[in-house]
Amino acid sequence: RELFDKMLAAKNFQSGLQTLRQVEYALFDMLLHSQATPVADGQGILSLLSEVRREVAVLQPPEYSRTPHTFSHIFAGGYSAGYYSYKWAEVLSADAYAAFEEAAKAGGHNTLDVATGRRYREAILEAGGSRPAMESFKAFRGREPAIDALLRHQGMS
Repeated sequence: RELFDKMLAAKNFQSGLQTLRQVEYALFDMLLHSQATPVADGQGILSLLSEVRREVAVLQPPEYSRTPHTFSHIFAGGYSAGYYSYKWAEVLSADAYAAFEEAAKAGGHNTLDVATGRRYREAILEAGGSRPAMESFKAFRGREPAIDALLRHQGMS
């Protein structure tokens, strides 16, 4: 039991830094791919990343760091100007799961609430690609997505 408690306590270790790192990557990606005149040389790319890091990073990497050289997602992975979707998916996932947590709290049962599961199936799964994903999410949650559940799940609230 002691080991389990330690593992549970460490679950969210450095989740804030990890989130900030994802924001750094997403902002760099968005700025890089949304410029009217794209950065065409390696030094310009490094300068752009340095600007982003000065704005959002808590820890600065060493001067010799060449993160963009290994950041294949945005150069060869089909994610150009879309890296933010990783964090956005986490927001949607946590907020959707929060509906099950809320039902469990209200009903005194576990998160396997049948009515909430049915609403999820009807609003999200059955709709599939027949409408914009945001419409499906709002149909399920009855509102716009909120970041609160993600922050709570990651121990940041």
